[in-house]
Amino acid sequence: MHELSIVQSLIELCEQNALNHNAKLIKEVQVKIGRLSGVEPELFQRCFETFKESCVYCKEAKLTIQNAELEILCLSCHKESILKENVFKCPHCQSIDFKILSGEDLHLMRLVME
Repeated sequence: MHELSIVQSLIELCEQNALNHNAKLIKEVQVKIGRLSGVEPELFQRCFETFKESCVYCKEAKLTIQNAELEILCLSCHKESILKENVFKCPHCQSIDFKILSGEDLHLMRLVME
């Protein structure tokens, strides 16, 4: 359950940003979780709700999660595609020679502070 350490790092980052910007509290934290990031959004949400209770700035924060699709660039036909299923080949030319453009990471997208 690595979501615990990820949430802990996220909250530390949020708290540091609030401190750096002289904010009184954080109202919203928006993250984007890639389909292949290995992070379970539901578990991430529960961990956030648990950890935020012991934080100075995040106590009232609302977590918004966006799911990021898996986007690839085919190195054979040079077309960008979104893979809807875990079938790892280009939907246009069926090549397995591709580069992942997005969908493997977790990103802090927005932080609303007051």
